[in-house]
Amino acid sequence: MRILALLSLFFLLHVNVLAQGEEVGPLTRNTDILVNKKISVKSGNQTFDSTFIYVSDTLQLPLFDEFTVNHFQEYSNDYSAAGVTSDKKYRILDNVTLQPVDNQLRLTGQATFRRTYDLVSSTFIDETFSSTSYQVGELTSYPVVYATTELFPPYYIYDTIGAPDVSDTVWITDPEFYQDSATQFFMPLSDPNAFWLEQRAYHNYRFAVNPRSLGVVTFDGLDADGYPYAIGTSSTSWADVLTSKPLDLSPYNAGDSVYFSFLYQAEGLGDVPEPSDSLILEFYAKDLDQWFRVWGDSGQVTSEFKVGHIRLSEAKYFKKGFQFRFRNYGALSGSLDHFHLDYVHLRTLSGYQDTLFKDFAFSYPVGSLLKTYTSVPWDHFKNNAAGKMNDQLEITVHNGSNLTENNQNGSVQVSYSGVPEGNFTLTAQTLSGGNINYGPRTTYTSYHDLSGGYIFDVTKPGLQQEFDILASASAQFPNLAINDVSENSQVFSNYYSYDDGTAEAAYGPTGSQARLAMKYAAYEEDSLLGLKIHFVPSVNDVSGNLFLITVWSSNGGLPGSVLYEDDVFFPRNPVYSNDRNGFVNYYFKDTLKVAVGTEFFVGWRQFDPERLNVGLDRNLDNSDKTYYSVDNGISWNQSLLPGSVMVRPIFSTSLDPTLDIPEDRREARLEIFPNPSNDIVTIRGFEGKFSGAQLYSLTGSLILKLEESVFSVSGIHPGMYILKMTGSSQIHRLIIK
Repeated sequence: MRILALLSLFFLLHVNVLAQGEEVGPLTRNTDILVNKKISVKSGNQTFDSTFIYVSDTLQLPLFDEFTVNHFQEYSNDYSAAGVTSDKKYRILDNVTLQPVDNQLRLTGQATFRRTYDLVSSTFIDETFSSTSYQVGELTSYPVVYATTELFPPYYIYDTIGAPDVSDTVWITDPEFYQDSATQFFMPLSDPNAFWLEQRAYHNYRFAVNPRSLGVVTFDGLDADGYPYAIGTSSTSWADVLTSKPLDLSPYNAGDSVYFSFLYQAEGLGDVPEPSDSLILEFYAKDLDQWFRVWGDSGQVTSEFKVGHIRLSEAKYFKKGFQFRFRNYGALSGSLDHFHLDYVHLRTLSGYQDTLFKDFAFSYPVGSLLKTYTSVPWDHFKNNAAGKMNDQLEITVHNGSNLTENNQNGSVQVSYSGVPEGNFTLTAQTLSGGNINYGPRTTYTSYHDLSGGYIFDVTKPGLQQEFDILASASAQFPNLAINDVSENSQVFSNYYSYDDGTAEAAYGPTGSQARLAMKYAAYEEDSLLGLKIHFVPSVNDVSGNLFLITVWSSNGGLPGSVLYEDDVFFPRNPVYSNDRNGFVNYYFKDTLKVAVGTEFFVGWRQFDPERLNVGLDRNLDNSDKTYYSVDNGISWNQSLLPGSVMVRPIFSTSLDPTLDIPEDRREARLEIFPNPSNDIVTIRGFEGKFSGAQLYSLTGSLILKLEESVFSVSGIHPGMYILKMTGSSQIHRLIIK
């Protein structure tokens, strides 16, 4: 039955659909979010035992966060940390002394009794046991609420009159009332550098368009774990929230000109929020224990960052314990309806005209110092280092001053294990877009040639390396020095990558039997072990859909013959990783190593028409290396959607210097077309003269002996058949319909 089910599934998945092409969609998960991990409850015991309650500290004005660094509160679960206290609660207390009862005590809430049988009269008398009053509390939540409860002994006694006998005691199995305990821990928070109480909103460096500095906080439809609040639904409601710690505003009043300002942007590189979606700001009045909405804006297409500017004028806010929070309203099925927040500033002695913090800053992290790739295998680079340094390093900076500011040279410094090794100059006039100086409140994107001078030191030993990159640029006026630098790492591992490791959208071709192929130009010939793929769930979960990992040779810059494809009876499915980087390794079946040339393609052949939702990095555009086919690989289309598909080929490299690939695994992989078929079938991809093939049924019966690469199946009953090439171990499945 399992074989028949597989065959039926295989047949159904090969039916073509009309809607075919490529698609990009919103994410429904972001693995870059770190969760406040707290001690979990006891295994199988749903109580508050061993959990923490955190008591927040109170901050002072001013509060300023431009989100360059992480100011979210981290939550420790160290029982032995300074200041940690605890409160142990018991489930059952004595009704008089309110002390916990004995741990061995077992009781029941149902009335139990002694039954006495009279053998002479054949009658019995039941005498109910007296109940005892206890204080019983549920340990599912803290604080524990106790209630007076009448409980009985957990057994029955049966006596017999008129014959020698002893009392029989029948115990109740697993009586429902027994002693238990749970300990609640309390930890005071004391970190004035942590401003935010929760991490449901997403701190990132890539989602906004031309942010004023490094880092924003993004609001969408994902929870604190980076998963949709309600995947597979069309629900819209309140989603993310960013809540400040309590602040002490008691020393101030409306006459102190207390102002709250911030920058915000809709959509960015994410999903455009509809007009019915919104981002709002609320203030908390402690004495009233109530939140008040003070600002809001609706969904719209992306634009430059806008300014929010609010004066605190009501006496109810000038208390110790004032808080503020941002919330978004939108779709709950994924990373949808984006709003981005920056430069949150609450201060005194301000004015209506004071709406912008004067700063000069990097807008995005410095990118890869390699040409084309963000990572390559270390031994590939060591053997081919010449000409591989980036000649178009992108640098984006913003002059947040309302005045023209003098430019000056910047630099990119390379260090290894803390020791500087190389330095590049970022020419001032190039940084400012060819202008003499930086214009007021202007973003500049420039490109810098690093192809001359320093090259990563190829004498470093080991199989993989990591170099530290520090870029710096500044204008000549007082500003936040932390925003004048950008740090990154140049990683050399065992894979090639185009992407920066963050996904802003979900991508994939659509249509049954659609193929996705990523072009790679390796520094040298080598052998592949598999692929690293970053899949993301998007609106609807497609993790149950099937695909076959595929490797193609290059044929005039397009995917050519198939060098490897998964066995159709052992397909893959998208796996969603919980790791920060979000990549899952898909190794070839049977630890096969696939030899490739310097240009090749990797990707998949999917069965279902739905998009499989691979991550798409929208910050780096390598769409010219992305191809898809919706006609069984006959023709290929270059992607029209800008971005870098997050599929990375894994190389054997120095991890296995002796490739030792058997000759039969080096042979060309053949393709059978069309498949399914009901008439003419063509075998293609062989080199030289066709050596013949045999068509077998699944029971092993020989159906056809083929001497030509083109043949007819019109007279064969519908079903699945095995095509074996003469003199080869290759077999192919052919569906006749």
